[in-house]
Amino acid sequence: MSDPQQTQDEGTEETFISHLVELRDRIIRAGLAVIVVFVGLVYWAPDIFRLLARPLMQNLPKDGKMIVTDVTGSFFVPMKVTMMVAFVIALPVVLYQIWAFVAPGLYQHEKKLVGPLVGSSYTLFLCGMAFAYFVVFPTIFRVMAHYNAPLGAEMNTDIDNYLSFVLTMFLAFGVTFEVPIVVVLLVRMNVLTIKKLKEIRPYVIVGAFVISAVVTPPDVFSQLILAIPLIVLYEAGIIAARLIVGKQQVVVEDASPPN
Repeated sequence: MSDPQQTQDEGTEETFISHLVELRDRIIRAGLAVIVVFVGLVYWAPDIFRLLARPLMQNLPKDGKMIVTDVTGSFFVPMKVTMMVAFVIALPVVLYQIWAFVAPGLYQHEKKLVGPLVGSSYTLFLCGMAFAYFVVFPTIFRVMAHYNAPLGAEMNTDIDNYLSFVLTMFLAFGVTFEVPIVVVLLVRMNVLTIKKLKEIRPYVIVGAFVISAVVTPPDVFSQLILAIPLIVLYEAGIIAARLIVGKQQVVVEDASPPN
C-alpha cells in the first residue's frame, strides 16, 4: 500500500519539474526571437550605429569626430547596438512568453488587464526612447559643445563611452515614461488612493529633480529635460487612474471623515 504523503510529494515534484521545463522552453523561444531578428539586422550593423550616432555627429564642431580607443571596439560596439535594436523589436515576443508562463496562475479579471498593460507599457517605453533620441540627445550634445568651445577642447567621443551614455539615457527615459502605468497600477491595487497621490505631489517633484540630477549631465537645462516630463507623466498617471478606476474611489474619499 502506497504512502499518501509520498504520493503527494512525488506529484508536487513532478509539477515543479514540469514548470521548470516550461520556463526553459519559454526562455529558449524568447531568446530565439531576439537572435532571429539580430541575424536579420546584422548586415546593417554599421548603418544602425551611424543612425544611433547621428544626434552627436550633427552637433559636433566642424572637425569633430568619434574615436575608437579599443582594438575591437569598431566591431563589437555596432554589434551591441544591433543586439539592442533586435531586443527592442522582439520584445513583444519576449513579453508574450512571459505572459504565457504566468497566465495559468492568474484570475480571469487579472488576465483581462495583462493585454492592455503590456501593450501600453511597450508603447510608452518606445515613446521614452524616441523622446530621448529626438529631443534629449540633440539638446544635451548642443549644450556640451557650447561648454567645450570656450575651453578650446575638442569634443571627440569614444564610441564605447557613447554607447554606454546612450543606453543609460534610453533606459532612464524609457522607465520614466512608464510612470503613468505604475500610478494606475498602484491605484488599481488599492496601494495608494488618488487623494494620497495628490498629497505626495511635492515629494514626487523633489524626487524627479534628484533623479534627473543623478542621471543627466550636470547642467540645469539637461536636468529639466528629464525632471519636467517625469512630473508631467505623474500628473497624467493621476488623470488616467481617475478615468480607469472611475469616480467611485473619489466619491468614497470625499465622503470619508477627516482624520
